[in-house]
Amino acid sequence: MHPSALRRALASTVLLAVVTAATAAPPGAHAAPAPAAATAAADTTVDVDVRAGLATVPGTALGVNHAIWDAELGTTAVSGLLKDAGVQMLRYPGGSYADIYHWRDHTAPGGYVAPGTDFDTFMAGARRTGAQPMIIANYGTGTAQEAADWVRYSNVTKGYGVTYWTIGNENYGNGHYGAAWEADDHLDKSPKEYAANVVAYAAAMKAVDPDIKVGAVLTMPGNWPDGIVGGGDQGTWNAEVLTRAGASIDFVDVHWYPGGGTAAEALNRTEHIEDAIYLLRRQIDGYAGANAGRIGISMTETNVGVGPNTQPGALFLADVYSGLLEQGVFTVQWWNVHNGIGTVSTVAGQRDYGDFGLLSSGGCTSDGSVCEPPMNTPFAPYHALGLMGSFARAGDQLVRAATDDPLVSAHASRRPNGDLAVLLVNKDPENAHSVDLRYHGWTPSGEVPTVATYANGAAAVHSAPAGTATGQTLPAYSLTLLTLRPARTDAAAPRAPGRPAAGAVTDRTATISWPAAPAGGRPIAKYELYRQNGAVSEQLGETAGTSFTVHNLEPGRRYTVNVLARDTAGGLSWSSLPLTFTTTSPAEAGCTVRLRDTNDWGNGFVGSIDITNNSAGAVSGWTLAFTWPTSWQSVSSGWSATWEQTGRKVRVTSDGVLAARGGTTTVGFVGAYSGPNVLPGAFTLNGTVCSTA
Repeated sequence: MHPSALRRALASTVLLAVVTAATAAPPGAHAAPAPAAATAAADTTVDVDVRAGLATVPGTALGVNHAIWDAELGTTAVSGLLKDAGVQMLRYPGGSYADIYHWRDHTAPGGYVAPGTDFDTFMAGARRTGAQPMIIANYGTGTAQEAADWVRYSNVTKGYGVTYWTIGNENYGNGHYGAAWEADDHLDKSPKEYAANVVAYAAAMKAVDPDIKVGAVLTMPGNWPDGIVGGGDQGTWNAEVLTRAGASIDFVDVHWYPGGGTAAEALNRTEHIEDAIYLLRRQIDGYAGANAGRIGISMTETNVGVGPNTQPGALFLADVYSGLLEQGVFTVQWWNVHNGIGTVSTVAGQRDYGDFGLLSSGGCTSDGSVCEPPMNTPFAPYHALGLMGSFARAGDQLVRAATDDPLVSAHASRRPNGDLAVLLVNKDPENAHSVDLRYHGWTPSGEVPTVATYANGAAAVHSAPAGTATGQTLPAYSLTLLTLRPARTDAAAPRAPGRPAAGAVTDRTATISWPAAPAGGRPIAKYELYRQNGAVSEQLGETAGTSFTVHNLEPGRRYTVNVLARDTAGGLSWSSLPLTFTTTSPAEAGCTVRLRDTNDWGNGFVGSIDITNNSAGAVSGWTLAFTWPTSWQSVSSGWSATWEQTGRKVRVTSDGVLAARGGTTTVGFVGAYSGPNVLPGAFTLNGTVCSTA
């Protein structure tokens, strides 16, 4: 069952316990064992490279969802807990309920609405929390006029100044692609119709308040129904909505429930984030028209499928929030504050209630055999969210961190005062890991760092000085946050250059330019250009000017670069924001390849490859080769040639003949993918790099 359908089903049954369960104060904090200093030989290497700047943390980064069936929504107990966790954005009125909710009379026909959950009560709680609201306008059973009236009441009558408004929730789940969990009274349930209404809603709402930002619902690349073209449609949901409504929106709204039959599988899905956001940004840039770069990305629902209120939920939250913020997502919002008891199990020695909430709803199973802790008792993900509030502060620059151990992930944040925060996620439920931390472009002081740890089964985050800046031991199944001081600060160092842009890009070269960095106390001597390449960046070159042409690149490959300024005394600026670009194929080559996705069903597709010989001589017997960009893509079967895959590399061989000057053949295959489907961009024919069409 889709998570939204599950939420709708629970709302009027299990979650009714929210109304009647006794309210109790959260339990007192209990001390967890202090993290041990690293004494054993390190089994994991962590590289932190401050030269590889990622995104800047926005003031809307840490979000959660509220729902109108939650009677605790407006209580001071809940707003206090959310404020303590550092919540910066609250979404209302609650997932699929948004498409049946009518704000004026506070009703949701077909669903349960708890008392004390109206819009004004929500806004009072948001203000106590110190969080910005994000409001979902009713697309499924509402109108553009109803949404505009809501904006008028909110921002004109009441003066709430709500900036962020989205049009509907998971509206691709309206039955157009088969599955139907989202209410939608429109006769036409296509993305074309949704896009037309988004344009109408945005116009009506901005006529009331032109300063609001309006978002449209898209699908997360690699997740259903991404890639599917519905009957009568000209493109996928994302392509249709962006093409038709891109000029009217300010951001897109996506959800991500990673799936996975085990906690380990779900936790490993975080490796999909970078490619998924890359594809989503490419879709926005490709379909949304001029000035598409202004369109932001919001992740307004996410949660783990296994162990949602025990340690897997905590580890997933920290890893996913960090990963998405690194890629420039402006808000990440957990589903949900309260959700209700589900399937009870034991996960890593802890009782898990199958509850997607941050806080306990205090309910029991239908037979009364198992009950949750008292109302509002924080679950493990709540503590992870609080740790995120300490790690990623508004204005911090996230920088690249990487490990050589698939069971340990790392993230890092550079603070305006020069401090560095390093977040380490140990996904190993059985073993502690001793880590060797290495820093690039930054030197830690010799002080013992402050270490905050959230261990499996703990009732609170434990903080104490421990270990060293270069060595720590991570408890099994834990979150560890190090706060480090620099060995020295340089107030006279230059400021960071502006975000670079790519000019002329070919198969082998790219010209990069950037706005000049403001000088500090000394003149700027040069700029250094770095490529993010695995754990540690490599320098591509340096120049006294504000542009640089990079040579010896590989065709059809994605590159991410940063620029830093260095002054006459050797002082180094912070990193610029990153630039990601992809090289082209050769403009002219002895062969041309055209790859098409001719039929997609969300986790697989039929691929068709046209191979053309452009050379003056016939090719007798040929081998086409390409490499999948990710480890979760493969060839299931192929035809019209012999197909072979080793690792990510694919070889397609034939003893056929390609005639000179235009001889063409077509081969096909069935491809499978379990994450974002980034298609290969480079092909060789008998070792020669081909152009692509």
